Amino acid sequence: MDIVITEFISLDGVVQAPGGPEEDTEGGFAHGGWTHPFFDPEVVGGAFDDALAKADALLFGRRTWQTMAAAWPGRAGDPFADRMNSIRKYVVSGTLGESGLTWGNSTLIPGADAVARLRELRGTEGGRLLVMGSSTLARTLLHEGLVDELRLMIMPVILGGGKTIFPGDGALRSLELVSAVTSPAGVQVCTYRSAAGQ
Repeated sequence: MDIVITEFISLDGVVQAPGGPEEDTEGGFAHGGWTHPFFDPEVVGGAFDDALAKADALLFGRRTWQTMAAAWPGRAGDPFADRMNSIRKYVVSGTLGESGLTWGNSTLIPGADAVARLRELRGTEGGRLLVMGSSTLARTLLHEGLVDELRLMIMPVILGGGKTIFPGDGALRSLELVSAVTSPAGVQVCTYRSAAGQ
C-alpha cells in the first residue's frame, strides 16, 4: 500500500487545529480554524474529495481519530460523510483500547508496535492508506521513510508557531513535485512523491 499524507499547512509549516478554535489548543495555540478564510469547495475541497475517493483505508493518530469519530457518524447522507463512515480506518494509540473504538470499521494499532505494523501494512497488496491531520503520526512516518505521497494545501498565512509534520532530525529528504494547483484564495495544492532512492 502507498501511504499518502494530506495536510492543511501554513506558510511557516504549521498544521495544528485547522478546523476550529477548540480543536487543539495544546501549547497555547490560539489560531484554531485558521483555514476557513481560504477554503473553497472546488480546489481545496476537491483535493480532499479526490484523496478520499482514491483511498482504500484511513490512518489516524489518536487525537485526530477522536475528533473525527465525534464529528462524522452523525453526518450521514452526503457522499463524503458516507465514505468517511464506511471506509476502513486504522488508529495508532498507546492509550485507546479496543472498547474505545466506537467509530465503525476502526482497528487499533498499539503505539508501541506502530512503526513495525505500518511497515507491514505498507508492504501488503492494496491501494492507498490515507493520513489526514495526525501531525505526530505524520512526522513519525516521514522520519521513518514510510511516506509515498505528500499532498499539502499550503495556505497563504503565517501562524508564528504550532505543531508541524516535519522531522527536526537534520536529515535531507528529497521529493518530486507531481502537481500544483492554485485556488482563487491563493491556496497552493501541491502533491509530492518520494524521490527515487530516498
